Amino acid sequence: MEIQQLTDFFMWCSIINGGLLAFWTLWLLLAPDLVYRIQTTFFPMSRETFNTMMYGFLGAFKLAFIMLNLVPYIALVIMA
Repeated sequence: MEIQQLTDFFMWCSIINGGLLAFWTLWLLLAPDLVYRIQTTFFPMSRETFNTMMYGFLGAFKLAFIMLNLVPYIALVIMA
């Protein structure tokens, strides 16, 4: 595989996962009560537990996005 193909791959991975991260963040910022009501129909939990879990998962996803998508893309752009 050539560097240009890998660069394109990581660019699209970064765009897609960055979009998912932005979408998830916007939902939690703009409609937290709606998200809470929807989630508690499937998984009953307190509001404090919900907030802890959602922001924990959001932070973990952000770290994974940066380390597994963005950093390799930037490294390949620098190499090219």
